[in-house]
Amino acid sequence: MSRSAHPAGPRHADVLPEGHYSAPPADLNALDPKVWARTVNRDGDGVLTVGGRTVTELAEEFGTPAYILDESDFRARARAWRTAFGSDADVFYAGKAFLSRAVVRWLDEEGLNLDVCSGGELATALSAGMDPARIAFHGNNKSVEEITRAVEAGVGRIVLDSFQEIARVAHIAQGLGKRQKAQIRITVGVEAHTHEFIATAHEDQKFGIPLAGGQAAEAVRRALTLDGLELIGIHSHIGSQIFDMSGFEVAAHRVVGLLKDIRDEHGVELPEIDLGGGLGIAYTSSDDPREPHEIAKSLTEIVTRECEAARLRVPRISVEPGRAIVGPTAFTLYEVGTVKPLDGLRTYVSVDGGMSDNIRTALYDAEYSVALVSRTSDAEPMLTRVVGKHCESGDIVVKDAFLPADLAPGDLIAVPATGAYCRSMASNYNHVLRPPVVAVGDGEARVIVRRETEEDLLRLDVG
Repeated sequence: MSRSAHPAGPRHADVLPEGHYSAPPADLNALDPKVWARTVNRDGDGVLTVGGRTVTELAEEFGTPAYILDESDFRARARAWRTAFGSDADVFYAGKAFLSRAVVRWLDEEGLNLDVCSGGELATALSAGMDPARIAFHGNNKSVEEITRAVEAGVGRIVLDSFQEIARVAHIAQGLGKRQKAQIRITVGVEAHTHEFIATAHEDQKFGIPLAGGQAAEAVRRALTLDGLELIGIHSHIGSQIFDMSGFEVAAHRVVGLLKDIRDEHGVELPEIDLGGGLGIAYTSSDDPREPHEIAKSLTEIVTRECEAARLRVPRISVEPGRAIVGPTAFTLYEVGTVKPLDGLRTYVSVDGGMSDNIRTALYDAEYSVALVSRTSDAEPMLTRVVGKHCESGDIVVKDAFLPADLAPGDLIAVPATGAYCRSMASNYNHVLRPPVVAVGDGEARVIVRRETEEDLLRLDVG
């Protein structure tokens, strides 16, 4: 089929249906550096390059779909966070965003700590040689087995999420003859300006112990009496994909208020405060994320000001960027399968992946960018919806985006900013195989998480 053999869908903004899109960009071949990994560019033929390799080479060598990760960009972002906060604070990479043994080694080499929230993430970290003392263990329902392994391994801190967990961790640690360092996660009643499912500091949700009604204060009282625990601080996390720092300001005010109450009641000044992560990244050109040095300066000033007002020593600050480090470093590479114009509506572009490799659009109504990357085009822009190959109407990768009207089967397109929560939330829906993660840098490409095979699927099916 030639690139002009199918009728094009609507092209001009004045005839397009209502939707989430804006006017078509002036140049469909341009790449907004905010949403792409730092080494991404186009070569003289208009083919996308990353880390010195073209996407056509990568597709031929590793197949599609594939997550393509810019290793030098990941390392640079990790270093930027470490440098921004300096030696007087701790940066814990949030492993839930994306974790592999290669990533653990990069974090170790760049001087970051790691937070994990399951036994599997802990196993990955330990198997890659991460010092357990640099690991924080999160989770709202840690099993006895998970807690036991964490305490035995010597993790640096366990974040306590409930009254039952306070007692459970203390009991396990005491039984092992250890005194486990811990923080108590509290919910401070801050409404983060984000999606309902990723806002985590209001009271009506599963995480943490509410500050309201004196519950957090009671949790502290209990923890301070238990021989198996060494309470080192308070943890707060207000949500994800946040651009507005005002929520952190309110959260810090309330956390420091609790620290003051603890000092006044118990004569103890807890030495640490963890403000979590959740800082947003650019998925589209309309997003405007802050740089790490701006975030560090703002958070440090907020905590210092609040502690001075409360006449407290300034505690050691911890933060937990995950998406902010890995999110922008990767894009998902797809091959176009079918192009289906719907007269007066839009053109549906089907790719060889979908919601099994990126559930965020369906789950969070997330918005993404997309570009034709195997060539450039001078064709008019057409409104498209990029969809997957799954038997599901909600199998949408990019809801509304402009692509060239001569787009055709066999073209390669890429969706940037998919480094966080795409591979880690990937599934085998419809028994589709999960894509590989390919790390690229200095002209070299290597698989750090291999593509699944049919043998992998069938190996688990013991019926």
